[in-house]
Order: sequence, then C-alpha cells, then structure tokens
Amino acid sequence: MQIAFEVCRALSVLAFLGYGIACLTTQHMVAEFERFGLSRFRRFVGALEFLGGLGLLAGYFHRPLLLLSSGGLTLLMLLGVWTRVRIRDSMLETLPAAAFLVLNGFVFWFAAT
Repeated sequence: MQIAFEVCRALSVLAFLGYGIACLTTQHMVAEFERFGLSRFRRFVGALEFLGGLGLLAGYFHRPLLLLSSGGLTLLMLLGVWTRVRIRDSMLETLPAAAFLVLNGFVFWFAAT
C-alpha cells in the first residue's frame, strides 16, 4: 500500500505542478475557463494547483502540509468534476478530474491513517 501511496503522490505532484503552470500561462486554459464560465477564477485555480503540488512535495518534510495539500486538491477536483457535470461535458472529458479526485482522496486518506 505504501508503494501505491508514493506513486499516487508522485503523479499528483507532477500533474498539479504542470497543470498549475499551464493554467496560469496558456491560451488553451484561458479558453477552457471561459467555456466553464469561470474566467475570473483561472489564476486563482492555477495558483492553488501549483501550490498544492508544492505542498505535496513539502509533505515529505512536514506531514501537516501533505494533509492540507492532498485535502485541498481533493476538494478542488470535486469542484472540477461538479463543473464538468454542470456544463454537461462528456464522461471522457470528466474522467481526468474524477481520477485526480480519487487519487488525491487516497493520498489524503493514507496520510491521515
């Protein structure tokens, strides 16, 4: 189970550092957030994603940061899934957010136990 936890944490770190940067810098994400009807939150969400990835890394040295970051990213992905459902995206388009919801939920649960 420890290996699954470390793999999930590593995947989440890489994904959220990358996705956070993309959210802050790319035109594609500008267009996506416009499509979501959430343009004004793009920079905030990008910053939360990037900081969440950093917090998962810092969690190697300070366990409370791991709990805060994984819990925050789980909540962020829950809102992401809700947004995708609200705008009637397909299951395929919703799947990445749902997968990261489960992945970060697992990291949070494992770190808390």
